[in-house]
Amino acid sequence: MDAGLILLVFLAFLFAWLLNRVRRFFRLGAIGYAGVMIVFVLAMLLIWGQTLR
Repeated sequence: MDAGLILLVFLAFLFAWLLNRVRRFFRLGAIGYAGVMIVFVLAMLLIWGQTLR
C-alpha cells in the first residue's frame, strides 16, 4: 500500500471529524454535509492522482 494513500485516508478521517464540529456550529443540513464531503473526496482523488505521475 502506498504511503501517500495512507496519509490521504488519515487526512480524510481528520477532515470528517473537523467537518462534524463545523456542521454543528453552522447547523448544516444533510445535503450541505454531503456536498462538502463529495467536493473533499474529489479534491483528494485529484491530489492523489497528481502524485502518481
